[in-house]
Amino acid sequence: MKKILVIFIALAVVGYLIFSADYFRESSHNSVCEEFVVIVKDSTQTQFVTAREVEDLVKKYKLYPVGKPFKEINTLAIRDTIIGNRLIESADVFITSSSTIVATIRQREPILRVVSDIKGNFYVDKDRKIMPVSSSFAVYVPIATGVIDEEFAQNELYDFAMFLRNNSEWDAWIEQIVVRSDNEVVLIPRAGDFKIIMGDIDDYHSKLDKFARFVDGGLNVVGWNRYSEINLKYENQVVCTRK
Repeated sequence: MKKILVIFIALAVVGYLIFSADYFRESSHNSVCEEFVVIVKDSTQTQFVTAREVEDLVKKYKLYPVGKPFKEINTLAIRDTIIGNRLIESADVFITSSSTIVATIRQREPILRVVSDIKGNFYVDKDRKIMPVSSSFAVYVPIATGVIDEEFAQNELYDFAMFLRNNSEWDAWIEQIVVRSDNEVVLIPRAGDFKIIMGDIDDYHSKLDKFARFVDGGLNVVGWNRYSEINLKYENQVVCTRK
């Protein structure tokens, strides 16, 4: 008899739990969303998109959840709509226990800005992907101009931009990267009225080391305004053009 009573109680508890889960699930589905909160996680560093713009995007596609029963809200559709914005890297949309839907956003992180004569203006992000520029916000990254296609920007120029990102002294010193029609790269420094001819950019480490030695042993002695061009293309030598 005691064993039967224990089994009966266990079955009653299981039945109650199943009933409670169904009841609260149905109650949750019938309740109405009271608030939609957008959190842009990296907004202190980058402001490509704002919470208001994300809300407007969701409203545009008639997915704004406030006032709708939760059973009629498709959080996956909201997420897919948000990440359709090419300035956004990722989004997570979820329901909280307080009748609120939260969307957490992370923006894409640019490494290089390109102003191309053939492809227009765009960024290359940290994953080597092309991303559009924003009309409302610009971020400080190295800028490359000239005859630049997307492949060159995503490879050679990306690698050089990452070098500048990781070497703040060079990043602060180089103002602009100019690419000529034969992929010859010219650097425009912030200090001095001259150009640095790199040639191809593949061996930029040794070329910049050579330039640094030339600055220590040459420019700092004869002055920064003597030359119009400093050419690093040739192995084991620096060729200068006087003004």
